[in-house]
Amino acid sequence: MSVRLYVGNLSFDATADDLREIFGQIGQVEDALIVTRPGGGRPRGFAFVTLAEESAGDEAIRQLDGQKVAGRQLVVNVAKERQDD
Repeated sequence: MSVRLYVGNLSFDATADDLREIFGQIGQVEDALIVTRPGGGRPRGFAFVTLAEESAGDEAIRQLDGQKVAGRQLVVNVAKERQDD
């Protein structure tokens, strides 16, 4: 079963390919999405990465949460489901 991870404190220069490379060393990346400001503007400094296996998600959190990437200390955890009000 796949798992969606939140990746925070991301460099504004990071790309989806960068995330695929970083997380791909741990498990199979199904999707990598960098969140941008409305209208396709500047990145907001966080992203979502979907890994094919839940165990790979656990390992990604263990290895990458708190690690410095491009001078920024990443925050990596399981993404919360969005609440629509």
